Amino acid sequence: MASVTTSYRAGRVLAYFSLVIVLLGVWTFWPGGASSPRLGLDLRGGTQVILTPKSVAGQKVTDSAMKQAVSIIRQRVNAFGVSEAEVSVQGQGANSTIIVSIPGKTNSDVIDSLKSTAKLDFRPVLDVAMGTPTTVTPGGSKTTPSPTPTPSGPAVVPPLQSDNDDAAFRAAYSKLDCSAKGALVGGVPVDPTKFVATCDREGAQKFILAPARVLGTQISKAAPELPTQGAGAWQVALTLNGKGASDFAAVTSEITKKASPKNQLGIVLDGMVFSAPSVNEAILGGRAVITGTFTQKTATDLANVLKYGALPVSLDVASSSQLSPTLGNDQLQGGLLAGLIGLLIVALYLLIYYRALGLIALASLALAGAITYFTVVLLGNQLGLALTLAGVAGLIVAIGVTADSFIVYFERLRDEVREGRSIKSAASSGWVRARRTILAADGVSLLAALVLYFLSVGSVRGFAFTLGLTTVIDIFVAFFFTRPLVEMAVRSSWFSKGGKMTGLNPERLGVAPRPAPAAAGSSTQE
Repeated sequence: MASVTTSYRAGRVLAYFSLVIVLLGVWTFWPGGASSPRLGLDLRGGTQVILTPKSVAGQKVTDSAMKQAVSIIRQRVNAFGVSEAEVSVQGQGANSTIIVSIPGKTNSDVIDSLKSTAKLDFRPVLDVAMGTPTTVTPGGSKTTPSPTPTPSGPAVVPPLQSDNDDAAFRAAYSKLDCSAKGALVGGVPVDPTKFVATCDREGAQKFILAPARVLGTQISKAAPELPTQGAGAWQVALTLNGKGASDFAAVTSEITKKASPKNQLGIVLDGMVFSAPSVNEAILGGRAVITGTFTQKTATDLANVLKYGALPVSLDVASSSQLSPTLGNDQLQGGLLAGLIGLLIVALYLLIYYRALGLIALASLALAGAITYFTVVLLGNQLGLALTLAGVAGLIVAIGVTADSFIVYFERLRDEVREGRSIKSAASSGWVRARRTILAADGVSLLAALVLYFLSVGSVRGFAFTLGLTTVIDIFVAFFFTRPLVEMAVRSSWFSKGGKMTGLNPERLGVAPRPAPAAAGSSTQE
């Protein structure tokens, strides 16, 4: 076992791990990002909007239509830069309502976009250009000017609409900037009888579109599928009703004879171009296939958009109210107080029972807490993770999970000393035995967190996520901080002698002192 201790480079492991922690901290507090965790709806309040559906043209409000509406609404809210919004349906059919809960202060444009019906239509493409503004010089060449500062606030940039495709409309189209804030929000209704200039979903291109020739309400079916030969990319199959079939045949017959980009047919949802496929031949019979570089997911998304056009649902805002974070803050303060009391009790126990080893455990707990804080802040900045009250509960539970790992190692080390090993040897042999138990215990916690995360909904997922995150951090701290720190400590003369304050004193652990060897020539008699 002595060879194991000698070969383990504890100082190098600590140096590398410290460098990683420093880099993580620099990344966390780098200028431009938040330096504190993002808070969820229950801790910072927000706005709750209740939407009620109503049937259009005598059509019934179905559960599938409501599910599609929820998907569209969630995309619209996210397009405004709002994260952690909760969108859910309560009830069934015409008696159902959609509840939208948005963290923080909500702009009125967000609420306005929620109630607008998702309108879909097909329009011939008249022109395509890059998504940034262009100007025409006197010589006739086009240039792209330097971008102007974007105004503050999520103001919506609506699609341009005109009765005629004239010079004034073309000039406004050339100035359209798809990179401006609010240009990709969508949700702005467009008149099917007018010319439209708008952007695609990515903001890479902008289009001039002729008045609509086929409406979304004329689609009876849309589904993703693979080519009949079984080879090639995914595609989307459409089936139109009687009038839709005749209108579609007429427009495809016209544009298939034209040069690019006028042979493209724009699929416009909520005033934005969702797709603009080229038409190679007239499509008769009311059945069409949209091809392109689709994956199964993108083909399914497009099919859902097309199906929604056949399920018109008009939404009214029944109520809009502000949610107060007061209750959440009171519960948060109570939870943090409970966590602090629990942490103090754990710290007191570790110091009394393990003494100097307890100081190593407290340093490990502090480091695990710092890494957790850095990670939560980074996930909030990079992925929009918001810390809810349930997530805070998961962090508090993690105190016990992390302390368990140290106790397992320290008890295994003390057992090795009781068996007669030297303290230096016990540090290595004890770790070999303890690490299996640590990995098994943390593995069970991580498995429980994964099951909770994937099988639960709502705030329980926040608890499961933070529990799983802290469990992974506990493993790294135990392996790359606690173990090398103990190895370095036992190499000191004070620790290796097993002083009373080390927590490894042989007499305190019940190890009987070895008898001194008998002097030469001495004998005992009764």
